[in-house]
Amino acid sequence: MKLEEVLEARRGAVTAVALVVPFLACGVLAAAGRPLPDASAVVALALLIVAASATGLRPAGLAASVSSAVGFDYFLTKPYESLTIHDSEDVQVAVLLLLVGFAVNELALWGQRQRAELGRARGYLDGVMATAESVATPGGEPQRVIAAVAARLRDVLRLDSCEYHASTHLPGGPVLGRDGSVTRSGLTLDVDRSGLPIDEVILLPVHVGGRQRGYFTLTAASRVSRPSVQQRRVAVLLADQLSALLDTSTQDH
Repeated sequence: MKLEEVLEARRGAVTAVALVVPFLACGVLAAAGRPLPDASAVVALALLIVAASATGLRPAGLAASVSSAVGFDYFLTKPYESLTIHDSEDVQVAVLLLLVGFAVNELALWGQRQRAELGRARGYLDGVMATAESVATPGGEPQRVIAAVAARLRDVLRLDSCEYHASTHLPGGPVLGRDGSVTRSGLTLDVDRSGLPIDEVILLPVHVGGRQRGYFTLTAASRVSRPSVQQRRVAVLLADQLSALLDTSTQDH
């Protein structure tokens, strides 16, 4: 079984559990004795919603929210074992339970996205530092450093390929600037929305002492890559590491 199929099966199983457990929990609470204080039931159901949201799967969190509201209505409000609610306060509790569940789910997902973004940013910085250390290593081979920088650029920008060309002439095409913008013929491309161009390579110049010594060709043809402006600036920093090596080699000669 492929990894994608395993993950899809896991997501389906987690969502199914999130849908069933709150409804059954309401049944257990009802069997324990009625009437049950609304506050106690809501707290118990909220904990189940938080647990489902913590999985990082939006369908699981939403399923737990809907299941909690329906289970609360069916088992814990009069008339019992019916989806009809006569008491306006019970209606408010059911609606609030549903809304709070949706809010908790979105907050949990937002927190996970923030942690993931921080983890990626740390990884990018670690990559820059590792490349800088390889440049600073005495006797470092230029080709090895160039290959390391190209590999980092492929990872940071999610590229298909990345190659370095030693040339004082920059051919035509989109250019990745130092501010992270991508321009073509003087016009700034909306990378955040449309992604990197897939019909032509992007050029990343490498300058030493204000003069161009070469450039990287960045290719993203097989899929749409939308690196953030922070990622694009990290790419420029990586290219700067190569310029430091080229500057050192020039001084040595």
